[in-house]
Amino acid sequence: MIVFEKKINKILFTFILIFALIYLISITKFIFEPVSAYLAAIAVPIIGAGIIFYISNPFVNWLEKKRIPRLAGIGIVFLLVIAVITVIVMFIAPIVQRQFTNLINNIPDMFDNAQKLFDLWQENQNVIPSQFDDTIESITNNFNTYAEAITTGIIGTIGSIFGFVFSIFLIPFFLFFMLKDGHKFVPFVSQFLSPAKAKSFRTLSDNVNHTLASFIQGQFIVSLCVGIMLYIGYSFIGLRYSLSLALFGLVMNFVPFIGPFLSAIPAIIVGFFQEPILAVWATVVMVIAQQIESNIISPNVMGKKLSIHPLTVITLILAAGGIAGFIGVLFIIPAYAVVKTTISHFYHEWKKKQPEEDPDLF
Repeated sequence: MIVFEKKINKILFTFILIFALIYLISITKFIFEPVSAYLAAIAVPIIGAGIIFYISNPFVNWLEKKRIPRLAGIGIVFLLVIAVITVIVMFIAPIVQRQFTNLINNIPDMFDNAQKLFDLWQENQNVIPSQFDDTIESITNNFNTYAEAITTGIIGTIGSIFGFVFSIFLIPFFLFFMLKDGHKFVPFVSQFLSPAKAKSFRTLSDNVNHTLASFIQGQFIVSLCVGIMLYIGYSFIGLRYSLSLALFGLVMNFVPFIGPFLSAIPAIIVGFFQEPILAVWATVVMVIAQQIESNIISPNVMGKKLSIHPLTVITLILAAGGIAGFIGVLFIIPAYAVVKTTISHFYHEWKKKQPEEDPDLF
């Protein structure tokens, strides 16, 4: 048909088909609900096993190159994982639990102290605009309510974590088969494709695998280093709950761009209520750790970072947080990187098949 001879018409028609497909899915979503429920049920073990897979698979491959059978290498990995978990449960978890319990119990006292500071500040301020008086009074009068809400929210979050326990027990099974048979997936799928498509699929798989491996392995090492530096720094300045705050900083460092800023907030608050000058020192510790991470550790561990604009990162994190909460925030950047890699691959494949640009495109 003549209407489809120009590329712009083909592109517009493609978008129409995409939006029509989205509309059909939206009005028949009841068909996909069982699939969504199934995917939600297996998401935690698959994601957990996938993270450990990308961290441990290079070690298994290295052992295999040393002529150690792959199953034996997988067994060594499981023994190492068990050893790490044992150390965490026996030595680290009790300290974190004690510090976290003390922190929860001290939240009301922190709010009481904050209320006293606001009252003292308000009594000694004569230049506060009158329109702010009601706002300040409302905040100070409801400190206890805020404290109870925060405590309840934290306890509710802890309760929801237990919902993952059963899924976590499935992670070793998924991990075992990923390490054992993961390298067979691409050849298995390729045998059903034509030579050209099989080659394209192998290239796409290699690119996606490299993207995920680079992000997960690099981010794991970088975050571990940041957590260690924060623990040393917080302990040096005498900050309470130093291990819990350092672990929080370690986890938040997985969130690109804004994670380090968010991880500094609890440390600054705790330092301020312990001793105001400690809030300054906690900030100094965080800045030093982030400078070492961004200028020394990341360039040597991760090499060239994912080419994602900071504004795109912030937008993705805000959207993922609103849709999937903290889990979405953690995984939106690698998911976006995979989607970007996939689209880029198919775009280059499409460009190879196109003739020279038509000067009469529009």
